[in-house]
Amino acid sequence: MGNKGLRLLFTILLIMAVAFPSKITAKAVKVLPFTSPLDYSLSDNWLYDGAYPENSVDVFIVAPTVDTSSESNSAITPKYKTKFRNAMNQQQAIYAKTARIYAPYYRQASINVYAMEDSAAKEQAMKNAYMDVSAAFKYYIEHKNNGKPLILAGFSQGADMCYRLLEEYYGGSEERAINLRENLIAVYAIGWSMTEDMIAKYPQIVPAKEETDTGVVISFDCEDGTVTDSMVIPAGTKAISINPLNWRTDSTVASKKLNKGTVTQDSKTGAILSVEAGKYGAYIDPVRGSLVVTGIDTSQYPKVLDIFPDGSLHLYDNFLFFVNLQENVQKRTESFIQKKVSSNAA
Repeated sequence: MGNKGLRLLFTILLIMAVAFPSKITAKAVKVLPFTSPLDYSLSDNWLYDGAYPENSVDVFIVAPTVDTSSESNSAITPKYKTKFRNAMNQQQAIYAKTARIYAPYYRQASINVYAMEDSAAKEQAMKNAYMDVSAAFKYYIEHKNNGKPLILAGFSQGADMCYRLLEEYYGGSEERAINLRENLIAVYAIGWSMTEDMIAKYPQIVPAKEETDTGVVISFDCEDGTVTDSMVIPAGTKAISINPLNWRTDSTVASKKLNKGTVTQDSKTGAILSVEAGKYGAYIDPVRGSLVVTGIDTSQYPKVLDIFPDGSLHLYDNFLFFVNLQENVQKRTESFIQKKVSSNAA
């Protein structure tokens, strides 16, 4: 492994997983439902509250899993906030050139929840987390958005929460839902699978078909091509994905020449430490719907956690195609604004 490979591995492990236990033991934990959400009228419950105010559109970002110690849901402690902030500093960099950023703290499901054998307890922990996310989104829409075009974004658990927001707020014929759909630029729900069953049940979940369509969901999860079963895409499930290199939904292989930048980032500030263009290609697996990364040495991208199978590249979904994602956020936003201008002029 060269210097760049060592630096990449070291940096990403710091960002994503240095505090994660390598083995997570399933426990029988009783998960009680939350009785009320956090109070999002309080500024202390927002990590980002309109950062980058020079931008004319908004992004509401939900954080990925950072809690490695709680049995079920997080407590909002200074230590938790530090982990949360460090993870989100590198997430927000994808959107900071385009959007004003809003990101709530929330009592997320800890990494231990994903190893629970009791599916009811697991889902209760997710419902607890979503109670906070939903309350934050409701407060944001009513007090902060002011009718601005909006991007929803989240990685892993954050992506799961984005799907739940779409399910609760974006469906039906009520005025609020119609307005939200009309102002939705796109949803970047990366690292959590979208399925035909979800779309059939919630038609407001619309998969992206190309590079600049709007009101759609951009989703993928990376693997090396050897995986047959994972937490994100269980065996027998086919995820609906889009390739961030060629913006196709079929299995056409995208050359690494289309990759505008794989990055490493500072583990605390999110600052870009290195950008390497043309590093990896990708194609969508025709059976699983996962995004298979080509030309990759998985020893440089370890799975880190035993909840992921060998060959999973889940922790690196955003890093591998960072610049393409960053540019796509800008392109979809420009496409949305142009459509709005054309519609208003008609």
